[in-house]
Amino acid sequence: MPIPPKFIYEKPADLSSLWELISALRGEDGCPWDKKQTPESLKKYLLEETYEVLSALSEGKQEELREEFGDLLFILLFILYLFEERGDFTLRDVVYLTFQKMIRRHPHVFGDAEARSAEEVLTQWQRIKKEEGKEDSVLGNIPKILPALQRAYRIGERASRVGFDWESAYDVLEKVKEEFSELEKEIRSGQSKEKLELEIGDILFTIANLSRKLGVNPEEALHKTLAKFERRFKKMESLIKERGLKMEELSLAQLDKFWEEVKAFDENR
Repeated sequence: MPIPPKFIYEKPADLSSLWELISALRGEDGCPWDKKQTPESLKKYLLEETYEVLSALSEGKQEELREEFGDLLFILLFILYLFEERGDFTLRDVVYLTFQKMIRRHPHVFGDAEARSAEEVLTQWQRIKKEEGKEDSVLGNIPKILPALQRAYRIGERASRVGFDWESAYDVLEKVKEEFSELEKEIRSGQSKEKLELEIGDILFTIANLSRKLGVNPEEALHKTLAKFERRFKKMESLIKERGLKMEELSLAQLDKFWEEVKAFDENR
């Protein structure tokens, strides 16, 4: 395959050079894979790169984060390039509309309005969006593709802006206990899977709201717990193997002993 034009390598590291790189990849002597892509085919990569950025943000690894931001930026520009190539709209259109929207929604910075706190800014933001006809509900248009736990958190957050909320985290905690009690009752009575799904959904939604009241993002909290579980489980697997045992041949009580050993080591590091 022909090497992309040398001038691309000699360009400064800015968005215009990245745009020219995409143009070369899509060009006559470009990459067969890149030339085959469409906005629809790139959706999965956009989602993956977004999650990789979020993962790097959570782990606080600056070098990894820098690389993941670059991957996400490239995919975004690639998709925009495809829309411009089709004649739907241009990168300039996107930048212009975003620029105007940000100015319009920050009248306390670019106009005569006043907003002395982050809460006042949010209230003003929602009012402006409503005036623009972007939302017909306080709940807004939270993307349905969001992970359910994160969407639950955001819906609870939106509802709370008009006072539809618990007074305190303790009140939500009582609701969590109530929901668990209802689930236990349904399990004992042998209810259908559909009924149990509803009860478990109620618990998860209430826990998402408890997290919000405590200032914790439930999606991030669960990610951290999963990472901790994976780390400890893999360590337990290694420990069992080191001692010449097979995991599948151990009883639950034996596995629990190994788990507690790994847990104690992990907590005392």
